[in-house]
Formats: sequence, C-alpha cells, structure tokens
Amino acid sequence: MLQARRGRANGVAAIVTVLAVDHGGDPGAQRGRWDRPDDWLADAPDLRGTFTVILVDDDSNDGTAHIARRTAVASNAIERLQIIDGKPLPRGWTGKLWAVKQGVEAAQSASHPPDYILFSDADIVYAPEVLTGLVARAVSNKLVLTSLMAKLRCESFAERSLIPAFIFFFQMLYPFPWVNRPANAAAAAAGGCMLVRSDALTAAGGIDAIRNALIDDCSLAKLLKAQGPIWLGLTERVHSTRSYPGVEDIRRMVSRSAYTQLRCSPLLLAGTVVGMALTYLAPPLLTLFAGGAARWLGLLAWGLMAAAFVPTLRLYGRSVLWGLALPGIALCYMLFTLDSALQFARGKGGLWKGRVQALEP
Repeated sequence: MLQARRGRANGVAAIVTVLAVDHGGDPGAQRGRWDRPDDWLADAPDLRGTFTVILVDDDSNDGTAHIARRTAVASNAIERLQIIDGKPLPRGWTGKLWAVKQGVEAAQSASHPPDYILFSDADIVYAPEVLTGLVARAVSNKLVLTSLMAKLRCESFAERSLIPAFIFFFQMLYPFPWVNRPANAAAAAAGGCMLVRSDALTAAGGIDAIRNALIDDCSLAKLLKAQGPIWLGLTERVHSTRSYPGVEDIRRMVSRSAYTQLRCSPLLLAGTVVGMALTYLAPPLLTLFAGGAARWLGLLAWGLMAAAFVPTLRLYGRSVLWGLALPGIALCYMLFTLDSALQFARGKGGLWKGRVQALEP
C-alpha cells in the first residue's frame, strides 16, 4: 500500500490550473467541495506561481457553478475562477472527456498556459498543501502524471460493506508498485485527482487521443506513461464526497465500466469469473464442506485473503473482521461484472446521465 506523505514543499514554482468537471447528480456532495472558502487558498502560500481554477459545467442541475462563483467572491479569489458551460456532446466522445477537453483547451489557450493541470471531479475535497505536495513530487521525480486515489465516502451500510473492497480489488488489478515502475507496462490513475504535465499531454495527442475511452483515467495513464514516468498512491488527505446510499448505487458504478475493463471479451469475462470463484469462493466452501487436508488448505487460504484485506480495512476505519466477509463481497463484485456484460449485450453499456457512452476500452 503506497500512501502519500504529508509534508511542506519549500516554495514549488509552477503555473497550475485546477480543472474540475461538474457532472451533477448529488447536490450535497458538490457543495461539500465548493462551499468552503479555505479550499481555494490552502495551497497558495507555498505554491509560488499562478494557481487558477476552471470549472466545466457538464449540464449539471445541482447549482455547483453558482456555489463556486459565490465561494470565489467570498474568498477574494474570483480572478482565479473560470466557469465554462459545456457544449453539446459530439459524436464519438464520452461525456466526461468532452467536458475535460473543453477545460484543457481553455487552460492551454490562457495568456499564461499552465505547467501542470490538476484533473479533478467537483466532489473531491483536498486537505491543505495537497496540491503543493503533488507538484513537488511531480517536479522532483520528473513525472508526467501524479495521481492520488481519493478516500471514498464510507458511511452508509452499502458503502461500509463494499467500498473498501473496491479499493482492494483495484490494487489487485493495478499493483501500484508496478504502475510506478517506468520499466513496467502497467498504467493506472485515479480520475478524481490527477496532476498532468501539460506539455506531456500535448505531446501524447491531447484528450482527443482517448476521446471514446470509458475508463478514462487508466486510459490517460497508459497514454502518458509512453511520455515519461507516472505515479499513483493512496492518501487520507483527498476525499470524495460522492455518496452511494445503497447496493444498487455501487452496482451501477461498477457495472458502468467493468466489462470494458475486460475489453468486452466473453473469454476474459469467463476467465475472470472462474478465477475469482477459485480465489475467493473455493476457500470458504472447502473450509465448511470438505474434510481432511482440503479443509485445512481452504481455511489457510481464507485466512490469507482476510489478512491481505486488513490494510485497506484499516485505511477505511473498518473492523478487521470484515476480512472474513471478503468471499461474500467478492461474489457481489462478480455479479456486478456479469451485470456489466449483460448491459453491454443489451446496448446499454456505460450508461451515464441517460447517455450510452462509447464502448471502446
């Protein structure tokens, strides 16, 4: 588990644009990010350079743009804020990436183009000095992409049951040490917080190069890793306020892109289901219903998977006893993945804000 360490950067000099996309849908979550004036200026003392914010309003209906403007005025930072009304979605683009493209164009066409662009969702909350720390890491390690996995909301029963495992499985799929090793082909990022070097993005072909990617953060990571080193880590200093009140909300979140992650391949889907069944379901079944050596091997495997889950459970403040429930949680994610394949087969893959997104991985 790689975590970002708290620390002050001694006067990082950079021009940074924070690009946030407001998708709408959860007014309380959006207000959590934009209704606190301190969020605007927390990094200003240490970040020697220009710090501006571009908010792209992607046809939202939650009032975020109004709240952001009011907060900027209250913070005496209105000159730092630019709000862009999203243009109609053209054919061949996913909604989020079209909004991101408009923000990037606005940033790079400014009188002082940014050295770095922080891609963020409008429901992400940053602790003081996080931006400074990101820029310091990027500069000192010559990174083209620096990303932090935001700590997801974990309050409802569904969130407490399923969200820690989402992070756990993501790390299984994209081992962070592999992602952070330049010689390794593995590439991943967390879309809520991605600091991108602007010139590297341009050299890679810009957002146009991934315009129909459904898993946009990992697609961007793969695109940029060809330009230079990238880094991905966990943190407790960046939070998502997006809520998932019930299991159905988490199912929709996973189902939207799970089958795309498997390249829309029935063979990869079958292999994934079989692999997860052998890894997570077989051990408790052997423990409960087998005898002799098979039972003890099943118990050992169950214990090892529970132990592997403990660091993530601790990160989210959950009891380590939840590790014993990992087989049942894994079964839920298997069903979500099968549902994702079913939605794609029905022509409803990647459904977002009433739009069926492009189907390219």
